[in-house]
Amino acid sequence: MKPVRISYLAAQNAFAAGTDTPSDFLERCLATLAEREPTVGAFVTTNLPAARTAAAQSTERWRAGKPLSAIDGMPVGIKDIMETADMPTGQGSPLFTDWRTHRDAAAVAALREAGAVIVGKTVTTEFAATVPGKTSNPWDAARTPGGSSSGSAAAVGCGMVPAALGTQVIGSILRPASYCGCYGFKPSLGGINRGGSYDGMSQSCSGVLASTLDEAWIVARAISARVGGDPGQLGLSGPMDMPAAQKPKAIAFLETAGWSVAIKESKSYLQAVLAKLKAAGIEIVDRHRDPDIEAVEKAIFDVTTLSRKINAWESRWPLNTYSRDMNRDGLSKVMQDRLVEAEGMTLEENQANLRERQAVRDIYAKLAAKYDACVTLTAPGPAPMGLAATGNPIFVVPGSLLGVPALTLPYLEASSLPLGMQLLGFLNADAALFGVAASIRAIIAPARAEA
Repeated sequence: MKPVRISYLAAQNAFAAGTDTPSDFLERCLATLAEREPTVGAFVTTNLPAARTAAAQSTERWRAGKPLSAIDGMPVGIKDIMETADMPTGQGSPLFTDWRTHRDAAAVAALREAGAVIVGKTVTTEFAATVPGKTSNPWDAARTPGGSSSGSAAAVGCGMVPAALGTQVIGSILRPASYCGCYGFKPSLGGINRGGSYDGMSQSCSGVLASTLDEAWIVARAISARVGGDPGQLGLSGPMDMPAAQKPKAIAFLETAGWSVAIKESKSYLQAVLAKLKAAGIEIVDRHRDPDIEAVEKAIFDVTTLSRKINAWESRWPLNTYSRDMNRDGLSKVMQDRLVEAEGMTLEENQANLRERQAVRDIYAKLAAKYDACVTLTAPGPAPMGLAATGNPIFVVPGSLLGVPALTLPYLEASSLPLGMQLLGFLNADAALFGVAASIRAIIAPARAEA
């Protein structure tokens, strides 16, 4: 059965008219969850009584014409790296089975304040890193859903919920969104407050996986309006509603290091889309026409290696305390090896890595004067077979290292499976990136103008 995404925003006219309710919408989601969850395995745990109570309260607010926000009553999944007061936060690790803090992460608290309905905790890889959990791809159970936001992508991709929270430090929002056929949004670095989210890397960012482009923005913006960004960061700003479409004048096409490993079908599909954009009057420029794009291509070519070195150093704590104070055998070999690597590094090595990262960011930032956005693939191809790994993140690492807003749009396909088209923006210009995305949607996928 082909998965079907669902839009909460599309139902709101019926809420206002009294012909549908958030409670009924939730029950439709839960019916899909009951049907698909045994195969997909998107959730670690749920709290359905609390969800039904929250939906009933939202129903009364809609009847009174007083919803708290545009997402009042929206069923949402929470990546199990973020604290929830009413459910454990397992972090994908046996060290934290049934571990409870009895408080909400900042983003979760914001969702509740906006009236959203928290359905449950979605599967994450171990510590939002490498080792996968139980989730399979909703399009083909023999394929990976991607990671680390595995459960969030799978749940949205098959209509269990219209939106879910994820985090990304390497490719953990965009890659699973590409594999599972939904939208993925990684805001500018620090765009959404990470308080209570156990992803403390300097490149990590909380974001949204959603059924529609509009919902990706509206959920993220509802959160930032209530809890802001990370301490000291500007935080995601812009209109509370979906930004208006803004046709770009020029877009930079980035091959990245991924182009050499992308399958032919993926490349052909993206090139056909770029041809449509060009025919619509948008200038598409690549490394062969602009030395500044060539400089970016060279700067980002090996950012996977650089990112992994930075992540290793930043993982020294808490992995050293998990190993020393808890149970080292509860850590995967991957995490044990990362700890060994971290303990073999020096502060001076990390400082050099951080300076290199800043230099790459400075080179990329120059493109903002010429281009409205950058475009590339989100993955080399569709979700790979097997559940032992989460797929190649090569196309999505650049956006993570650069700290810029990144979107994956489910407009491509390969082997009759979903594949994302990736847009990269510029630091703290997230709303502008959504304006570009809305214009592209109208050009290449008018049937997907969901909300």
